[in-house]
Amino acid sequence: MSLLEKINGPEVIKRLSVSELEELARELRQFIVDTVAQNGGHLAPSLGTVELTLALYSVFNFPQDKLIWDVGHQAYTHKIITGRRDSFHTLRQKDGITGFPNRSESPYDAFGVGHASTSISAALGMAISRDLSGRNNEVIAVIGDGALTGGEAFEALNQAGDLGKKLIVILNDNEMSIDKNVGGLSDYLSRIRIAPQYNRAKKDVGSLIMSIPHIGDKALKTARVVKDSVRAALVPGGLFEELGFHYIGPVDGHNISLLQEIFERARELDGPILIHVHTTKGKGYLPAETEPDKFHGIGKFDKSTGKCPSKECPPTYTAVFGQALIDLAGSNSELVAITAAMPSGTGLKAFGDKFPQRFYDVGIAEEHAVTLAAGLAADGKHPVVALYSTFAQRGYDQLMHDVCLQNLPVTLCLDRAGLVGADGATHHGAFDLSYLRHMPNMTIFVPKDESELRDMLYTAVQMDTPSAIRYPRGCGLGVAVSEDFHKLEIGRAECLQDGQDVAILAVGTMVSKAQQTAEILAQAGIAAAVVNMRFVKPLDEDMLKQHLSARLLVTMEENSLLGGFGSAVAEYLADNGRTMNLLRIGLPDKFVEQGTQDELLALCGLQPEQMAEKIKERLK
Repeated sequence: MSLLEKINGPEVIKRLSVSELEELARELRQFIVDTVAQNGGHLAPSLGTVELTLALYSVFNFPQDKLIWDVGHQAYTHKIITGRRDSFHTLRQKDGITGFPNRSESPYDAFGVGHASTSISAALGMAISRDLSGRNNEVIAVIGDGALTGGEAFEALNQAGDLGKKLIVILNDNEMSIDKNVGGLSDYLSRIRIAPQYNRAKKDVGSLIMSIPHIGDKALKTARVVKDSVRAALVPGGLFEELGFHYIGPVDGHNISLLQEIFERARELDGPILIHVHTTKGKGYLPAETEPDKFHGIGKFDKSTGKCPSKECPPTYTAVFGQALIDLAGSNSELVAITAAMPSGTGLKAFGDKFPQRFYDVGIAEEHAVTLAAGLAADGKHPVVALYSTFAQRGYDQLMHDVCLQNLPVTLCLDRAGLVGADGATHHGAFDLSYLRHMPNMTIFVPKDESELRDMLYTAVQMDTPSAIRYPRGCGLGVAVSEDFHKLEIGRAECLQDGQDVAILAVGTMVSKAQQTAEILAQAGIAAAVVNMRFVKPLDEDMLKQHLSARLLVTMEENSLLGGFGSAVAEYLADNGRTMNLLRIGLPDKFVEQGTQDELLALCGLQPEQMAEKIKERLK
């Protein structure tokens, strides 16, 4: 029997020797690779934290002590050793275990995560609650160097240092988030990594002073200036200690015995502590070590080669967007592209290679990305900000206050809008139409296919007002994509087919499904018109009026029904005193679980057969 087969709970970890823990680490890596090769998932981050996780569980007493993972990309070992080994094969599948820590899944998941830079804030809240309740448990936050670039992480560090509460922050420094880290903090950590002589020098100075007969102890107490001078000379800034943290590191994050020793010492210290741990992303699986960005989040792959199965697929919306922006920037020197730590994921990497002076990756800082764009726009440029829909939620106030209030020409391009699949509730882009619709001055484009995406981008970057384009994850429909661009008339919809019984008004991914629904209805003798509305704001009111004679008006969207496209149509009817049969189809008022995109569409009743049945029932 392998060691892993004996791990039915974390209490076993405490009884293992260092050599046994090292063997367990090897078995865990193999187990994680085997599972992710079948299911897909966040492989490289979790391979980098195997020893770190085992050392944490060998020293601390979870769940009495609290462990909060930032984002959760690196938490697979944590899941496996906390009673989920036998269900790990269901990772990221419908009705299986989630890809991120989830409070409803296990008492060891102290805090639900999925977005970056939240762990220190949550951990500080738990530390304050602990002290108010008179408990003495430890609270540990594990945050990556990429997530540490987020503004919320700095806000939490600032207050934690000021309050002086006992809190352990482990900085898991692997030099990458999804793409290579950027910015001043990344440079700062790089300088610390190459200056390990700081800790040695600090120790040597202390030993030297203590060796002086009779006066050593007294001299050491007055030698803080010497220590600070050494630190200033050998480590740039001393940022964390200036914020009020005891700083320990950098240390090898794959050395279990060293980690155990440091964690034991950290338990004895008072106040906030930051332990700087250096790890290798993808550790132990050569393809992931070689290409950590590719294996950060990956679909199914051949574990013997590290290659994903080839499949026939039209160009993705992401790729079409990236190429369209390059084509437009060649003739428009005012275009500037911005993303938040996602140049590859948003399709902007090639743009950055071609136009490096007009491309800015701000790190995990969506709020800054939006206001940076506002500043550029206020000085005559037209910035295009490419974010995942779910992460753009972080820049809500900046969109409202800095962009829309000033009516600035910023184009927001929202990738992964709608249901994204196995990443689940934290990553679905289910709310963007709702939170964008009520912003004054905002124009909202929703393309029905990849060709229309190009034309919408072309149209948006010529506007002198705010705009947003939202499009889905994955392959396009395979329609012909012209190299030429065509300017669209703002607020003008497109009638794709006529029908007297039902009028289906759809946006985005639901347009093709509306056409399939109409075909099913036709077989039942029901004639349905299908309209590609194109714009959620402004609505094409003339097109709406043309279809008010239908027996039933249907709206279809891959967005929350609360405040989305269907709500806009309902508001139009109410405001204009129109009374008619209206059926709104979209995402329900709940967080949608994980699964394949087709499974989740079916779960939400958004497959053509299901929508046709809803329409038939309403017509009765």
